[in-house]
Amino acid sequence: MASRIVTVASGVMEPLIGKLKALMGDEYGKFTGVRKQASFLEKELSAMNATLHKLELVDELDPTVNEWVDHVRDMSYDMENCIDDFMHQFRADHANSGLVEKITQFIKKFRQRLRIADRMEELKSLALEANDRRERYKIDDWKPASSSVVVDPRLRSIYQEADTLVGIDGPREEVVTRLMDTQKKLKVVSVVGFGGLGKTTLAKQVYDKINSQFSCNAFFSVSQRPDVTELLNNLQYKLGMKGLGSPCGRKVDDIIKEIRDYLKEKRYLIVVDDVWDESAWNIIKCAFPEEGNGSRVIVTTRVEDVAGVACQNDGEGIYRLKPLSEENSRMLLLNRVFGSVHGCPAQLEDIMGEILNKCHGLPFAVITIASLLASEERSRKGWESIRDSLGALSATNPTLEEMKSILNFSYMHLPAHLRACFLYLGMYAEDYLILRDDLVRQWIAEGLLGCSLHVQDLEAVGRNYFNELINRSMIQPCKTRTGEVLSCRVHDIMLDLILSKCDRNNFLSVAYSYEGMARLHGCKYKVRRLSLSSVAGGGATYGPTIAVNLSQVRSFTLLGKNMPPLVLFKYLRVLRIDHGSTRGNEETLDLTAISQLFQLRYLYVVGSDYVQLPDEIQGLVYLETLHIYSELKSIPSDIVHLSRLSYLYIEYCNHGVLPEWIGNMKSLNSLRMPVGMGNGRRELNVMNGIIGLGELTNLTDLTINLYSLEKPELDALACSIGKLCKLKYLEFLGVHTKIHSQMGSLSNPFQHMEELGLSVLNFPRVPIWMGGLHCLRILDLRVEETSTEDIHLLGELPSLVELCFSTSHIPKKRAILGTGLFPVLDYFRFYSEEDVMAYLGLEMGAMPNLRTLNLNSGEWGGSIPVGMEHLLRLQKITLYRHYCRDASMVSAFRDALSLHPNHPSVE
Repeated sequence: MASRIVTVASGVMEPLIGKLKALMGDEYGKFTGVRKQASFLEKELSAMNATLHKLELVDELDPTVNEWVDHVRDMSYDMENCIDDFMHQFRADHANSGLVEKITQFIKKFRQRLRIADRMEELKSLALEANDRRERYKIDDWKPASSSVVVDPRLRSIYQEADTLVGIDGPREEVVTRLMDTQKKLKVVSVVGFGGLGKTTLAKQVYDKINSQFSCNAFFSVSQRPDVTELLNNLQYKLGMKGLGSPCGRKVDDIIKEIRDYLKEKRYLIVVDDVWDESAWNIIKCAFPEEGNGSRVIVTTRVEDVAGVACQNDGEGIYRLKPLSEENSRMLLLNRVFGSVHGCPAQLEDIMGEILNKCHGLPFAVITIASLLASEERSRKGWESIRDSLGALSATNPTLEEMKSILNFSYMHLPAHLRACFLYLGMYAEDYLILRDDLVRQWIAEGLLGCSLHVQDLEAVGRNYFNELINRSMIQPCKTRTGEVLSCRVHDIMLDLILSKCDRNNFLSVAYSYEGMARLHGCKYKVRRLSLSSVAGGGATYGPTIAVNLSQVRSFTLLGKNMPPLVLFKYLRVLRIDHGSTRGNEETLDLTAISQLFQLRYLYVVGSDYVQLPDEIQGLVYLETLHIYSELKSIPSDIVHLSRLSYLYIEYCNHGVLPEWIGNMKSLNSLRMPVGMGNGRRELNVMNGIIGLGELTNLTDLTINLYSLEKPELDALACSIGKLCKLKYLEFLGVHTKIHSQMGSLSNPFQHMEELGLSVLNFPRVPIWMGGLHCLRILDLRVEETSTEDIHLLGELPSLVELCFSTSHIPKKRAILGTGLFPVLDYFRFYSEEDVMAYLGLEMGAMPNLRTLNLNSGEWGGSIPVGMEHLLRLQKITLYRHYCRDASMVSAFRDALSLHPNHPSVE
């Protein structure tokens, strides 16, 4: 059964109609009046839902029509809450047993039927009123101004390498020249320009080009509303500082001192991105010591005064980023739309020029429009429609409002099914790194992807939606792997657009303090989704105003410290808590009250040291995702009764890991959990849990953290995992075990495996069964010794794109990789304690698609792999050497590759 399209306006209507149909089923047969009313409401709401779908395509609605849409949406939320209450009480009544309970249940049911009958009459009156207004205002006669865009079914990534970023070369080299002079004192270069010019992109390109020349690097964002303590904690993280004391409760001065001490005597390069005001910069700059060793700082900002203050008004220190030239704008658009600067049909040239004139050379605007054009049919009529819809913008002095006009047009060309998912990104703060799979799970919990498909099918739908938003440049790709975009960020200008749309549609609300939450009480409609950001610690109070606001919230995201009492959330479906860099304070986040959130579908916690769940959790019958990236005090044993739980992520648990009842959780598709006892604790028997793991035959993703397992337990673990025939992703984490893993002797397992991370296991040789993994794309493997035959076995895997291979011993005889081996390999990392440089040899046709080669050699005899010139697509070589650091290895590689047609970089 296909999942119905969920739009912004009908986002709550779809599940409501589904629940009304459920009330008409046999389960509620004794409630005759309820079934009759439900049937009536289902018909009325279905008619209204069809109208909502049509109005979704209209940009500017008449105020009367807009008010009707708002009213229907709010009415639908209240109706669903009422039905949820009834269904919850119905289940609770049926759970009782015994004579006394049955008598009590009969009385309660009688009263309940009276109450629900009265409430259903009220809902019927509301629906009749809404439909009456629909007919009176002739709302069905409204016509959309434009039809929805036909989506290109090919999901393509727009992640660009440096050499394809049109117009970046000149600015990049100019900034590099200003930075890399002979001046020894600390130098700051400010990149200034208005939003959408590409300041961050330029800074990143400069950073990537020169960071290898510095001993310490960091790239971090400030944003418009920075929490200075969190900001400095983030800088510490980016610098790789470890062994710090508790971040919670430390003063800003203490953190600054720690950073200064860390950077002392280091030559550092730091990018401070997106600084909005002088006060933030005046604090941040205190963390940068003057060592007189050529350290450098890059600042990006929209504010001229901030740029001047940052570089102390040094004329050479300010780089004013300009819009793209007409020619560069044209090349950028052509590359995005046609993949070539010569691909535009002659009949579209003039229209393309007119469209580009409206972009004013702003790269972000050009990219956004190019993505829209790429999704349109390449006809003159289609492009003329886009040109005309952009309106007449001024030819000079482009403003933020003009940029928003272009982005708004791209939003209006989003297919209806993408809009609600796109607006949901407003739940995240500016510059937040958004993980694709986590975002998709929230969409599922919210019902934004429909509800009639299996969870794995919905996840596939969600990833396609995510990729569509990437393709259309509505979100910016961050981490990529083997061609997949795994995370994204939202440009701050795009986030402004999202929040304005959310406000207009009452889709979600954002508050930056508890006072801001209280002000939401004055809004015309109830708050249904709430994101609370940048809340400082302290004694926050929760008055009745805030309690009223939270009682109707369905999704709540906390990006900060103080958690409001969970008892204030009655209908919560999505709860996401990110405490930031607060770990180390030994405090416990008490979540025992979640047992009362009977609609909860998604729970995510990160940043706390400890989390306390309730002793009993089986009342959360809808829970699908439980993600705790903190130490759990204990795992409720009745979690096995959660029949819808498909994703379980537990980083660490205090009282036990992989409990013996794990085998009963047949609904799980994804599991991450520790196995064994930390700190060598042996008092708890983990064998039963390990054996039970083999019963989870629906698992597709499994991540195991190994803790102090003995050989019998490791053998049992291998046996259990060998039974999981549906696995696509398997990774072992923890300390490398010295025990030989029985994983090496499995017989033809994992026919669907796509990613394998086995570097912490001990294999004597490459397991023979790996030769049958025809779907495997990513492999991280460590063996004691290797051979030419082992390398050839891996080289024949038809889908392998990324290989990280480590070995202790290699034979003295060179391994020659012949034609056809590693046919699609893009990334290869090879580590050995012995000389890997003398071991590898390549024939023409081996690794024909390799772009990145990482070699890590404990010893080096002075040679380099033979046949490097045959790697025709090679772009980058990275060399690691821990035992003898000198420049001769790099020089040898550069000399050998001087005639390579691709001129790969060597670091």
